Amino acid sequence: MKVLFVNAVAAAIALGSLSSCSFFNRAGEPRLLSKSEAHALGGAGFRSFSVKVPWSSFLAGKARATGLPAEVDLGVRAAAATLPVDKHGKPTYHSESIRHRLVRTTAYSCAENEPGAVGSLSALGTVLKYGRVRSAAADWSRYPVGTTFRIKGLPYVYVVEDYGSALVGTNTIDIYHPNLSLMRSWATRDAEINIIKWGSWERTANLLRGRTKYAHCAQMYYATIAKIRSGRVVLRKEPAKERSAL
Repeated sequence: MKVLFVNAVAAAIALGSLSSCSFFNRAGEPRLLSKSEAHALGGAGFRSFSVKVPWSSFLAGKARATGLPAEVDLGVRAAAATLPVDKHGKPTYHSESIRHRLVRTTAYSCAENEPGAVGSLSALGTVLKYGRVRSAAADWSRYPVGTTFRIKGLPYVYVVEDYGSALVGTNTIDIYHPNLSLMRSWATRDAEINIIKWGSWERTANLLRGRTKYAHCAQMYYATIAKIRSGRVVLRKEPAKERSAL
């Protein structure tokens, strides 16, 4: 009985401490314990601490864990809403100076065995990449060959070295995956990208020049030439042999 009485007294004292607002704020809401309060309650074996993590950082960490891009910032969406759109309703950026962009992304894989695709090779004839540097496909008249970028929430660098007929005339970027499971997990989703370096318009034109018998390549070629001649894009230095077609 003495033990029960002692326990009851201890409980009453503890409740009294709580009702005295030592652990509640003025609005009656619970607050975090200070280190001294936590130590007093739990002794040396009790640890209590609080780390305030921005919501954006939490989402970015979650994206890295799933291998998928982070949510697009509302400010980026708002800025994109003022621009003309493609057939998918996604913004068209006419200036290379805008490097931070909202884009529609899709996924593809060499495991699809699509007609015209050359196994695990890109349109450049290089092996498709899936490491710290990863391959991407796009309309080359919008993202020239060699354009590199990052996707918000992911630690990889992506390089445009591939194209696809379905991408031509759109702002969509297709992200390479080595198997169908990863491809389907990515599916179609909006993403924030940041252009690290623009590719070469001259190299793009010269590569496409010999492929104009294919309708989608011809469309990209003439759109690329029009951009070069308009002076709307910056030409990067290329070897003389790559300037021969312009």
